[in-house]
Amino acid sequence: MKLLITGGGGFLGDRLARALLARGTLAGREIARLVLTDLLPPRADLLADARVEGRTGALLTQTDALRDEPFDGVFHLASAVSGECEADFDLGLRSNIDSTRALLDAIRANVNTGGSAPRFVFSSSVAVFGPDPAVPLPAVVADDTLPAPQTSYGTHKLVCEHLVADYTRKGYLDGRSARLMTVTVRPGQPNGAASSFFSGIIREPLAGVESVCPVDASVSHPVSSPTRTVEGLIAVFEASREQFLGRSALNLPALNVRVQDMLAALEQVAGRSVRERVRFARDERIAGIVANWPGGASSARAARLGLQPHTDFAQIIRQYIDDCAAAPNADQTLKGLSR
Repeated sequence: MKLLITGGGGFLGDRLARALLARGTLAGREIARLVLTDLLPPRADLLADARVEGRTGALLTQTDALRDEPFDGVFHLASAVSGECEADFDLGLRSNIDSTRALLDAIRANVNTGGSAPRFVFSSSVAVFGPDPAVPLPAVVADDTLPAPQTSYGTHKLVCEHLVADYTRKGYLDGRSARLMTVTVRPGQPNGAASSFFSGIIREPLAGVESVCPVDASVSHPVSSPTRTVEGLIAVFEASREQFLGRSALNLPALNVRVQDMLAALEQVAGRSVRERVRFARDERIAGIVANWPGGASSARAARLGLQPHTDFAQIIRQYIDDCAAAPNADQTLKGLSR
C-alpha cells in the first residue's frame, strides 16, 4: 500500500506518519510506502525508515508530477492556518483552495488514464461553522448544522469539503472529510493560527514562561488532543462508505471546554504557580475571530465509528506532559514544573 500525506512535515502530519508506521497496516493492507510532502522536510528519524520518502516544496509545485503517480490512499493535511489567511488573502487562496484543486485534479488525471481511485481523507475544520443572521449559530454544532463560516480559513475548508464530495460523486476518489477540532496541546513555538493560544496557555506555563491569553476566560471552544485527532483521521480512512454515511463531512470528537476550565485543569495537574504564569490581555483581532467560532461541537457520526473525546481537560494536559517527558528536551518543555 502506498500512501501520501500532504503537510507530512508538520505537527499532525508527523504524528500521523508515526502512528501509521507503528501500525504497519491500514484498512487491512500492509503499508509499503509513505510519501510525506511539506514546505519543510520530515524529521531525520522518520526519513531513516526505509518506507518513508520526503518531498520538500509547496504542494502546488508538486501536483503535476503526481498525475503519473498512483496512490492507494491520501491524507490531505496541508493548509495555511486561520491567522495567515486573514492577514494574506492570496496566500490563503493559493495554499488552501488552489493546492487542493490541483491535488484533486492530479488524482483525477491518474484515474482517467487507468489508475484506481484512492481513498482520500481531507482535514477540514470546525471553523466552517459561524454565526449568520439567517442561520443562528447553536451553542453546540452537530454534523448536520449548516456551515456559515465567518473567516477566510473556514470558507476555504468548506469549499474544499464540497470539492472532495463532488470528485467522489464523479468516481475520481473515495473521499471523506473530517472536521478537526482545535488541537491542543501543540508542542513547539506558536504558529499563525488564531487558535494558537489554546496551546500556548498550557505549553508556555509548563515550560516556565509567561503566556498571554487574548480572549476572556469565559470563552468556550471544542478542542481535542493530538492523539485523539490522529486516531480520528485513521478511523475515517478505514471506515467503509456505508459506515461513513455519505459524502458530507463529519465532526471529529470534541471536548467542549472554557478557557477558565483549561486553566483550572492546569492548576489541578501542575499547581497554582504554573497557572499564575497566564495573564489576560485582550487582542481584538484574535478575539473577533474566535467570537465567530462555535462554543461547542457534537460528533454523533464519529461516535458510531467508535471515536470518543477525552472526558476532561486534565487528561489532555497529562498526555502532553507524558509526551514531553519522553522527549530529549524535557528539561526545557517541562522546566516550569520544577519550580
